[in-house]
Amino acid sequence: MTRTELPQTPLRTWVSALRPRTLPAAVSPVLVGSALAAHDRHFSAAPAALCLVFALLVQIGTNFANDYFDFVHGADTPDRVGPRRAVASGLVAPKTMRLASAATFLLAFLAGLGLLHWGGPWMLAVGLASIACGIAYTGGPFPLAYHGLGDVFVFVFFGLVAVAVTYFVQAGRVSAAAILGGVPMGLLCANILLVNNYRDMETDALAHKKTLVVRFGRGYAKAQYALSSGAAFAVPFVFLAGGYRPFCLLPLVLVPVAVRHTGRLVPAAPPAALVALLGDTAKLMAAYAVLFALGLVL
Repeated sequence: MTRTELPQTPLRTWVSALRPRTLPAAVSPVLVGSALAAHDRHFSAAPAALCLVFALLVQIGTNFANDYFDFVHGADTPDRVGPRRAVASGLVAPKTMRLASAATFLLAFLAGLGLLHWGGPWMLAVGLASIACGIAYTGGPFPLAYHGLGDVFVFVFFGLVAVAVTYFVQAGRVSAAAILGGVPMGLLCANILLVNNYRDMETDALAHKKTLVVRFGRGYAKAQYALSSGAAFAVPFVFLAGGYRPFCLLPLVLVPVAVRHTGRLVPAAPPAALVALLGDTAKLMAAYAVLFALGLVL
């Protein structure tokens, strides 16, 4: 029996709704922020672990909310070409998914409260803003993804904010290096979203979900993917110029992989190929984070 023929169970349904391919977007910036803290001799395991838990829960809560709100807005239909969504396919009731999203965000909030000990009241503001934007990504009166702002949200919160906050709760301050370290994380994370939107361009357009791909087309999307990748791989050179050792250039071994990924963004690519590319883009982000973190620690 092949994997696609396996019977659907509640466990498989919820694991799929978690969207495991997107989870490196939550783990990678925490890894980089912690490595920067370690480089500056400020690493602390407890706040780093809490940052990881918070980031994962916000990512999962956002995925659940996206599943629910895209169904409500009509973006997830039987014509959708990607992996089936739990609510749209009838596997999970809309009310159940809404409650699951709310419960996950509540857990994220509770985890974030633990960071007040290290980061002070600023952590409350950052945590609430992260959760609010996770909901507003596809929900609320001005859903970000439906107005072409999803890429900005991802770059800011899964890049700049995630790395800077992870560093801050360990070092007690935010450094220029922590902000800069968030840039490649944000750019590579936005590429994960870009591949998703590239695949869903037609159904998103019908649902009036005006992603950047819908607004400007697939040619623009490929150029954005390439430029974001290029900029991400340029950042280690800035660190090198700033006095960091050449170990920080370790992520450059992944440049050929990024080039191959860019070449896979073609209009004729079948949905299955784009689903695979989404996963591979997330893996590239994770591998970049591991190598960059290793280089920073060394």
